[in-house]
Amino acid sequence: MPLSATWWRKAREIVEGRVVSDPETLKPYGRDEFPLNVYESAPEAVVKPIDENETAQIVRLCSSENVPLTVRGAGTGLAAGCVPSPRGIVLSTELLNKVIDTDPANRTITVQAGVTLRKLYEEVEKMSLYFPPHPGDEGAFIGGAAAANAGGARAVKYGTVRRFVLGLQVVLASGDTLELGGKFIKSSTGYDLIDLMIGSEGTLGVITRVTLGLLPQVGSVQTLVAPFRSVEQAIGAVPAMFARGILPCAVEFVGHSVIRCAERLLNKSWPVADGTASLMIIIDGRNQEDTDAQAEALGGVLDSAGALDVLITDSRQRQAEILEIRSMLYEALRPATVEMFDICVPRSEIAGHVLFVQGLEERLGVSIPTYGHAADGNVHSHCVRGLLLDGAFGPDLPDWRESSREVRDAIYQDVVKRKGVISGEHGIGLAKKEHLARNLSPAHLGALRSIKSALDPNGILNPGKIFDIEEERGGKNGA
Repeated sequence: MPLSATWWRKAREIVEGRVVSDPETLKPYGRDEFPLNVYESAPEAVVKPIDENETAQIVRLCSSENVPLTVRGAGTGLAAGCVPSPRGIVLSTELLNKVIDTDPANRTITVQAGVTLRKLYEEVEKMSLYFPPHPGDEGAFIGGAAAANAGGARAVKYGTVRRFVLGLQVVLASGDTLELGGKFIKSSTGYDLIDLMIGSEGTLGVITRVTLGLLPQVGSVQTLVAPFRSVEQAIGAVPAMFARGILPCAVEFVGHSVIRCAERLLNKSWPVADGTASLMIIIDGRNQEDTDAQAEALGGVLDSAGALDVLITDSRQRQAEILEIRSMLYEALRPATVEMFDICVPRSEIAGHVLFVQGLEERLGVSIPTYGHAADGNVHSHCVRGLLLDGAFGPDLPDWRESSREVRDAIYQDVVKRKGVISGEHGIGLAKKEHLARNLSPAHLGALRSIKSALDPNGILNPGKIFDIEEERGGKNGA
């Protein structure tokens, strides 16, 4: 059903006219950064509240009118998680962009959901403190990062965003507002609703504020790059690091054929050329002496594991160049990408999974560029339309759609076999929804549906993500 005249009138009153209805302006709100245009659905309207009170009133209005509502941050997701439901609206958090409180004494910062990661890092640096998670795009909003439990390269040492969220302000489907957690560390007071909301992809509540715990700033950072003869050999060096008691900030593996795509895009050079794959390792510590000791120990481990060389740099400029090349891998591969996977397996299974992907390439005659976080099990493989050769893609393969489906099914099957999960940091959204049942048991899915039904009985919050709309809304009309 189209939005009622009552809804339009009340929505415009609540947000004082900040309701978008022009079809051309609505289009960008109908998708996220999923590579193909297969998940697009322009909303009926976009509403832009400027505070938590307006947000709660809009949610309450949608509840009373049974209007599907999808909360949206910066739209940087890769799983079609913020694509609005047909005949639904988008609640954009772009104007919820205020820093509410900085508290060095408690080492916390509280911000509205629409604050970008870039602004967050700047504010935290002013406090001479440190927020370790770095999921990637600094234009992403912190509310979206919490809703997806974003990860990034530093998760091996510091964990995902979940580890740093001390408090949330959340608007429920009813329009009621919950204040969850606070500036304290411990709580055994009732169910942990914070953890329930983190990673829920906007299906259980609308996150409006986030309180984050912060750490002291690190005194020294060094980056090591070590080339190996093969990706498997590079990944095989990781367990030896942990055996020596070394806990790096980040450990990334990447094949040099993939690196060349980013080199072409940026017109910059990876610091090593030997071998076919590299490990990029970031270590941090209290001071230079601390990181020097770690670097020396790591160099020995890498040499013993077969590294062809070990480059160590503590130059901030050189570290930034290396990190930029690694960070731009997705953008470099994006023009040919059909879908990027973000599976996660136990660390001991990474090498086996990568070998499986390489075997899949040979069997199907396709390229599946693969790289990832070697120390936390999070592997990114790309389905691509053409063959990758020396940093460039050939013409589209005639059967790329069929082979992409086969690649996806095979990768997910291998992940489940290795006791992993089909999403480590991007979320389920529309892109992975149909595959969730192969990863979770019927009882597990039943428990998730019960939670969704209890907190959102009419299924108005981000319908169709994780579960089908019909399941969420109990077969009711309206979406």
